[in-house]
This record gives sequence, structure tokens and C-alpha cells, in this order.
Amino acid sequence: MITPFDYFEHRRACKQKQLERSTRITNLPPEYHGPISPQDRRILDKPVEQLVQEVQKDVIKPIDILRSYGKVALKAHAKTNCLTEIMLNPGAEKWIEDINLKGPLAGIPVSLKDSITVGGFDTSVGYSRYTGQPHPQDGIMVKILKDAGAIPYVKTNCPITLLSFESTNDVWGRTTNPHNKNYSPGGSTGGESALLAFGGGRIGVGSDVAGSVRVPAHFAGIYSLRCSTGRWPKMGMNTSMPGQEGVPSVFSPMTRTLPDLVYFTKSMIGMKPWEYDHSVHPIPWREDIYHSVRDQKTFRIGIMESDGVVPPTPACRRALQTVISSLSTTHTIIPISPPSPTHALSLAASLLLADGARTFRSFFRTGETSDPGAAQLSFYMSLPMPIRYLHYIWTKHIRRDPLWADLLWEIKERSVSEQWKLVAKREAYRAEWHRWWREEAGDVDVILTVPNATPAVPHGGMRQAVSSCGYTFLFNLLDYTTGIIPITHVDSSLDALPPASNISTLNGVARGAYEHYDAVRMHGLPVGVQVVGQRLQEEKVLAVMERVVEGLEEGGKGYVGLEVGG
Repeated sequence: MITPFDYFEHRRACKQKQLERSTRITNLPPEYHGPISPQDRRILDKPVEQLVQEVQKDVIKPIDILRSYGKVALKAHAKTNCLTEIMLNPGAEKWIEDINLKGPLAGIPVSLKDSITVGGFDTSVGYSRYTGQPHPQDGIMVKILKDAGAIPYVKTNCPITLLSFESTNDVWGRTTNPHNKNYSPGGSTGGESALLAFGGGRIGVGSDVAGSVRVPAHFAGIYSLRCSTGRWPKMGMNTSMPGQEGVPSVFSPMTRTLPDLVYFTKSMIGMKPWEYDHSVHPIPWREDIYHSVRDQKTFRIGIMESDGVVPPTPACRRALQTVISSLSTTHTIIPISPPSPTHALSLAASLLLADGARTFRSFFRTGETSDPGAAQLSFYMSLPMPIRYLHYIWTKHIRRDPLWADLLWEIKERSVSEQWKLVAKREAYRAEWHRWWREEAGDVDVILTVPNATPAVPHGGMRQAVSSCGYTFLFNLLDYTTGIIPITHVDSSLDALPPASNISTLNGVARGAYEHYDAVRMHGLPVGVQVVGQRLQEEKVLAVMERVVEGLEEGGKGYVGLEVGG
């Protein structure tokens, strides 16, 4: 339908999908609607590996696991609006009859970001134009999961553009943080983080192009691993920016606990995904590397205290210092000054938006609500160049904010030859980091830093904080393996800004982030840290994450998440 008459089609599609979702929930068998029983608790308390073993020994039935987690998933949805496609029945209750009981994920429910294709269901990614178009067959990710014995049971919410640390769209509505309904659970894989933090699942799959599995883990208090490209499959998905490879998106695991993150990652790689997906490197799980790192007595850990753009807020700085204090008695802590993260933020943003934001805008219907941050970027890039230039001059020379001025100026539509030059700059920057790590970084094993300068943003906060993504975006540009560990919670008595703080003196990126920082209102929100390895070092990063968590727990500093069921 042509503009503007497609507005009516948009509203009709949104109402239809929300009615479809509520009807599917209402029509589920009574086993999904009751209170959490003692039997459910016994299932919900067990790690994935133990559940698999008990399924394979016929100690527990897959249908019981599915119904226990399905029940809690519905409670999570009632609190946070985290679910999109309800695939329990029809769907999972039928698929469970044919699962591979010998697979490494036998009988385990797995939740999926809405962008992952499942046969018989839509893959709307929040755009109304993609509703009412169920896929005829499973995508590659789902084929692997089912062959491993897993049972996809729900899909989870995301922002319409997939370019936000919030998760809201007209089709499915807004997802909230289970720790505080006034804040975001992150994005673009925010539905997953809300579901897992609440306890409505143990393992899920998301995607990450600028922090989209890591920031949600940080905001909601769960674990995630951003794999390097080629370690996990990427085909059989829908996206808001098809063909964008300047900063490739990667699909990666998210879990409620660290042991589940290790087991899930190992299991998926053990399925030989390169036999399903041409984009996956034929690199098996390297148990020898994993155990050698686990057994290593001491690590050399580089500390990146700031990205030079947005200094960490007190809560995030405290979380980082908590880990440093825990590690410093046994391991070598080395402050580092890597190649410019500021340059990386500008380069990564230029690559990601080299089409001038045309692609993700092309899928909107008339009246369809955009993400506030993406809308800001779209508006700025649509301005005539003379107006943009005047704004650049004002920001740089009158406002005296050269960092913000230069960053905004570089975000614009590029010609093919200009985009090629950006790719060349990306490769040069990667080479610079490669040399630096070996020659100047003090031979560090991993880098430790914050995942974001702030804890979770309030709803609508991405309008101001849209560019505050440097701590994660940097490692997408480099394609490094990175993991998130939840550490603590915001404490209003410990994490307030100093009384003399004046955010108006900060650069534009930092000002937008700090505008929403309020330790009193944020009290109780999770705060994490980020463990960074080099490319294709999934085994090493996971092993280091385990050692970090063990050290914290031994010192009485282990993270305590939400009780299952909120």
C-alpha cells in the first residue's frame, strides 16, 4: 500500500500481532498458567548440563522442563513484556516429540531474539511490514539447535532498528528491566536479557553489532559472550540493515549463569556449525586451550579505565575496582593506553551508517515509531550539508567541543569509494591494535573494562545517550571476543556523583550519557564488567571469566541476581 495510506495497514498489523500473542498465551494448557511448584523449582535450580544428563538417563522428561520454563517465561512477560512469538503450543510441544535425546542440549528450552528465523512464525524484528509472513522452514541457527536436542520455545523483543540499548517498537511494545520497570533491559537483545534475568530461561541467543548482547547483560545482570565472526552461525536471520558488513553483526550466547554460558558455547561449537553455515570457520572447541587457561596460576590483566570519550560513572567504576581488588592479590594488574578508542568510535559509526541510515529507514511504514536514538541520527544525517556545516562550526569553535563536532560530522552517507576507504582504515586500525597488544601492552592475557559508562538507561534515554557505546563498539570494530560478568548493583549511598560535578563541561557524548545518571533512582540496577580477549579466543575468555568469578566468590563478592520468578 502506498504512503500515507500504509499507516492504516501498520496499525492493523500491530493490533493483529498483539492479539495473536495474547490469544496464544490464553490458549496454552493449564500447566503453563499455575504458580511455580516445588517440582518446577527443582528443575529451575539445575544447570543445563545436569538437566541434559538427567534427560538422557530418563530421570526427567523434556516436557516437564519445557513447561517449567514456559510457566516462568509467561510470568517474566507479564512483568516486562519481553516475549514476541509464543512458540510453546503449537510449536515446542510438538517439536519435543522428535528431539535428539543424544544431543548436547537434549530437552533444553532455548529462547531466541526475534530476528532469528523459526519455521511457522514471523521474523518481524519490530517492523509491521514483516508481520503476517511466517517462514516456511527453520533458519540455520534453529536447525543446529534442534539437531543438538534443544527446544526453541519463545522469541524475544528488540528495538525496531536493532540500533539501540532500548527494546521497543510499535508491533510488540516496550520491554522493561525486571530490576526496575522505569529502566531499559538493554538492546538490541533486551527481551532476552529481561527473560533470562527473571529466570524464564537459562540459555538464549542474541546478536551484537555495537554491544547488543553485552549491554543487555550489563543492564539486566546476566552473562553473555560476544563471539568473533565465524565462530557462531549467522545465516537464517532477518535484520534492519541487510548487507551491512562494515561492522559485522555476530550471533552469540546469553545465559543466566556462567557455567551455562560455557556449556552452551561448547555445545554449539561442538555441533560443527561450519557444516551448516558457510560463514563459520571450521574451528572445533579447543578443550586444551580452555583447560590450560583454567590451570594458569597467574594472569596479566590490562585495565582500560576509560575509552577517552565517556568516563565511567561511579557505579560502573566501583564494579571495575571491585574486580581489580579481587584479582590484584594473585594476578598482575597493568594499566593500559591502547590505540585511540575515540578514533574507533568515529570509524565504527561511519562504517555502520555509511548508507546514511537509508536501509533501516526503508522498512518503516507511515506513522511507525522509530527508536529515539536512531531517529536522532536519521534526522541529523537528513539535514542539508550547509546546515550541518554550520552546526559543526558552532559545536567545535563556539561550544568548544571538538570531539562531538568531529564525530557528528563523520556520520554521513558515503559513496562506494569512500566506504572502501573506511574499510581500509578499519583494517589499519585492527593492525595497529594487533601490533600494540604484542609489543606495547605488556603481554597481557586479557583486558578488563566496563561494558558501558552507565548502568541501564531510563526509557527514552537513548535520545541523549545514542552515541555512548564506545566500550562495546570498539571491540566489534576489532572483532575481539568479549564476555560480560555481572558484579554488583547500584548503591545510592556509594555511587552518587560528587557534589561539584558539572556535566555541562563534558563533551556531547558524555553529556548525553551522564544526563540520566542518578544513583538514587538507579539503586538496585545491575552493573557488570567486560573481559576482552583477541580474535577467536572464546575458550580463553570463558576460562578467564570463570577464574574472575571464582575469585570474587572466594572473597565474598559473588553476584546475586534476581530469584527465579522475580
